[in-house]
Amino acid sequence: MKKIITASLVAALAVTSVQAESTSDRIDSLEKKLKKLNKKINEVKAHDAGDNIKWGVDMRTSYDNINYDLADGTTAGKSNLYSMRLWLNMAYAPDANNVFKGQLSMNKAFGASFDSPMNRPYDAFDWTTNEALRDSALRVRQAYWLYLGEKAFGLDMPWTFSIGRRPSTNGFLSNLSQDDAAASPLGHIINVEYDGLSSKLDLSKVTGVPGMSIKLCMGNGSTNAVPLIGSATPNASQEFTTLGENLEDIQLAGFIVEPYNDGQIITKALWFKAFDLPDLVNPNAQPGDFDFAQMTQVGDIEGGAFSVLIDGLTEEGYFADAKVFGSIAYSKTHPDAGQAMLNPMAPGESETGTSYWFGAYLPVTDGENNYGRLGLEFNHGSQYWRPFTYAEDTMAGSKMATRGDAFEVNYTYQINEALSMQARYVRMDYDYTNSNGFFGGTTGTSMKIDDVKAAAAGGHVPSQMWLPNIVETAEDFRFYVRYRF
Repeated sequence: MKKIITASLVAALAVTSVQAESTSDRIDSLEKKLKKLNKKINEVKAHDAGDNIKWGVDMRTSYDNINYDLADGTTAGKSNLYSMRLWLNMAYAPDANNVFKGQLSMNKAFGASFDSPMNRPYDAFDWTTNEALRDSALRVRQAYWLYLGEKAFGLDMPWTFSIGRRPSTNGFLSNLSQDDAAASPLGHIINVEYDGLSSKLDLSKVTGVPGMSIKLCMGNGSTNAVPLIGSATPNASQEFTTLGENLEDIQLAGFIVEPYNDGQIITKALWFKAFDLPDLVNPNAQPGDFDFAQMTQVGDIEGGAFSVLIDGLTEEGYFADAKVFGSIAYSKTHPDAGQAMLNPMAPGESETGTSYWFGAYLPVTDGENNYGRLGLEFNHGSQYWRPFTYAEDTMAGSKMATRGDAFEVNYTYQINEALSMQARYVRMDYDYTNSNGFFGGTTGTSMKIDDVKAAAAGGHVPSQMWLPNIVETAEDFRFYVRYRF
């Protein structure tokens, strides 16, 4: 009997052992299959992550109260301008060296405008396509590809090359009041949309100077190619305007240098020259007049700026989160023969303008909790100061272009990760005319406002006609709520 029981136990144990080995094998097989499956899933995820454009949303709803004091003693403005700006941000990087970035934009006032676009053709000027209030259509604000190289000329010198519709608005320092990351140009003198190329050399490793770099920028501000439809020679150069004058492409080239940038002390310098700039033939022409919106070519302008930002005044404590900055800039005209630029009384003569700008951004805190940031700015421009800042983000004209004094105070608060709000007040006191004009002797003419008023009081008829169109003071109060994610 014992032998039978023993034999049965041995048999049972043998069967159990075989079953255990079989189960273990199946588990091992399943684990191997699971690993392969996870590997495939990770490969699919990696493929999808690198094979799709990544989108971001930036939507801002604003209220503006705008006021103008005119030289004839009258006022103008709008106390309830509501607007909505939408940016759809795109990015795609198929590998470590290639990047695509783009941005679609809509910027419109609440409701439809009763005004006709025919009466304001320069709202559609390419430099301000996405800054002027338009309709509800989406337009391309940025679209460019960027190549990231590792060694230029065989040296330990990273480099980049990029071409397309450039990120050229809200540049260095001007980004602070807009609560944006800084774009490439120095906002003191360049703040317009444009199409072109750039190439940057990172010199920090070969020089040992933190953040040192140099960037070449080139682009077109306009083209004289005739339209595709309605011309016997589509897209050829337009030889003559209706007034029989040549118009060349507007072109711009310059350099941006970072002498030093350790993340706390940031220095940048910019020099540029813009070629074949226009002015209106007759700024008083009305729709239907033969010279309405007609342009004439007047000459070139060069300019430069040097800006310094200190991001954190101390290592610890309240001033560790404070920012202060200062900037100086100049512009100089180079008129074509017989043409006047900014000074109609001096055809062919060059005029130089200067500007300075400084400010501070201070944290609002009780020592433990952060309640936002307070910004204070001041800038001054001389009589012949002429920057390219037409796309500056304000409803009352470019603050940086002010020939006179401009003040700004703003308060920005981050409500949560996605929502922020800002209250901003800007005041521009003009000493000279046409701060927001073009480049010639008509819309760009810079006259001392007090002299025009004195001449008008003395019976000078042209001065009396000018006064209702001369702004002495402009103010803009803006409040916005902004969603970014």
